[in-house]
Amino acid sequence: MGYWRVAGPVLPLLLLLRPPLSPACPAACRCFPGEVDCRERGLRQVPWSLSTNTSTLWLGYNFITVLGPRSFPPLPGLRRLSLPHNRLELIHGQALLGLGALQELDLSNNYLSVLTPEIFLPLTSLARLNLGSNRLGELEPVVLSALPQLQALLLQDNPWVCSCGILPLWRWLSHNREKVQEKSLLLCRVPEQLNKYPIMAFGDESFRQCQETSLSSEHYVTFFIIGPFSFIASIFFCTFMGSVIVFYHNVRRESHCWRRPRVCRVH
Repeated sequence: MGYWRVAGPVLPLLLLLRPPLSPACPAACRCFPGEVDCRERGLRQVPWSLSTNTSTLWLGYNFITVLGPRSFPPLPGLRRLSLPHNRLELIHGQALLGLGALQELDLSNNYLSVLTPEIFLPLTSLARLNLGSNRLGELEPVVLSALPQLQALLLQDNPWVCSCGILPLWRWLSHNREKVQEKSLLLCRVPEQLNKYPIMAFGDESFRQCQETSLSSEHYVTFFIIGPFSFIASIFFCTFMGSVIVFYHNVRRESHCWRRPRVCRVH
C-alpha cells in the first residue's frame, strides 16, 4: 500500500513527460520526418492515413488508375507529390483539393489523354509540372493558365496531333519558351507525314490555312432566326413561281386554241 501511495502522484507526471506518439504511417509505406515513401507497393488508391505534416509523398510505380474527388486527405504542408508509372488514366476536377501548398507534381509515364483546368485550380503554388510520356494529343492553354506560378513544364514523349488544333498550344509554347524544358523533344506523332517533326520548328506561316471555326452566340441566334424564315420563304417563292408558270402555260394554250380551234378540238 505504501508503494501505491508514493507511485500514485508520480504516474501522471510521467505520462506528461512521455514524448508524443509518432503520426500514423500507412501500413504499406515507409515514413521519415516529413516524407512518406509508398513506391512499388501495389497500391490502387492513395493511402488516407497520412500525417498532416507530410511535405513529400512518393507514390510512383503503383496501380492507381483513377484519382477521384478528394483523393488526398488535407495535407497543408505537402510540397512535392510524385505519381509516375501508375497507369493513371483519369484525374477528377476535384482530385487535388487540399494541396494548395504543392510546388512540384510529377504525373509522367501514365495514360493521361485529357486534362481539364479544374484539376489544377487548387494548386496555386505549383511551380514544376511533369506531364511527359502520357497520351496527350493536345493541351488547351487554359489548362496551363490555371497555374500562375508555373516555372517549369515537361511535355516530352506525348503523341501530339500536329493539325490546326495544336495552334493554341504552339502559341503558348512560343510565348513561354523559358518555362518549357526539353523543347526539342516535343515531336509530332500525327499526321504520318509530320511524324517526329519538332513542334517548336513550326512558324507562323505553317498555320496560315488554319482559321477559327468557333461561332459566337450572336451567330447562332442569327442562324436560328434567319434559317427557318429563309426555308419558309423559299417554299412560298417556289409555290408562287409554280403558279405563275402554270398560269402562263394556260394563257398560251387558250390563245393558241382561239387562233386554231380545230387543233385544240383534236387534242
